[in-house]
Amino acid sequence: MAHLEVEPKKSSPWIWILLALVALAVLFFLLKGCGGSKQVASTDSTSTVTGDTTKALAATGPDWSTVDFNSPRSTDSDIGDTSIYVSATDKYTIYSLGNNILFETDKNTLTSSADVKLKMIVASLNNKFKGATIGVYGSTDSKGDAAHNKQLGTDRANAVKDWLTKNGLDADKVSVQSLGENEPVASNATAGGRQQNRNVAIVAFPVSN
Repeated sequence: MAHLEVEPKKSSPWIWILLALVALAVLFFLLKGCGGSKQVASTDSTSTVTGDTTKALAATGPDWSTVDFNSPRSTDSDIGDTSIYVSATDKYTIYSLGNNILFETDKNTLTSSADVKLKMIVASLNNKFKGATIGVYGSTDSKGDAAHNKQLGTDRANAVKDWLTKNGLDADKVSVQSLGENEPVASNATAGGRQQNRNVAIVAFPVSN
């Protein structure tokens, strides 16, 4: 009897190729789906950061350029010295002192008589504006060089700031602004007007509720 040897049927290579392509397609769609989810999460994260940044910018402090030094006069029960001018709006209160009271001519060192007046202002600030943001503005008249006046305004405002922070105010809450000869409160054409323009103003922005 003859022996018949039967060879196993060979599978077509195309089947394996087709299966590999299907597997690659499934893997591709899975990876694409994951990538899409990450992209959405990234967008949400960016939106959150943007929102937080906006809040941070809004909380950096008041707009010092909006202060009107011709604001209506006001009264303050803590201020009994008529050489201290108090004015106010619903957004801030201004305490103004003539430079002739605080400094000698063209100097930026506080006189000994300045202590009593500044202590009175600090008492009012602590009583009415605890934790407020404070701006110290230095102003001059228009005589002399504009650059010199700007620097003099800065130096005098810094001298007042240093005194305030050594006598109870939080240094992180006090900033210095120099107006120099800009934004005069009176005419520089007269001696009386120039004297009014030589001043230091302490502006308190109360803490928002």
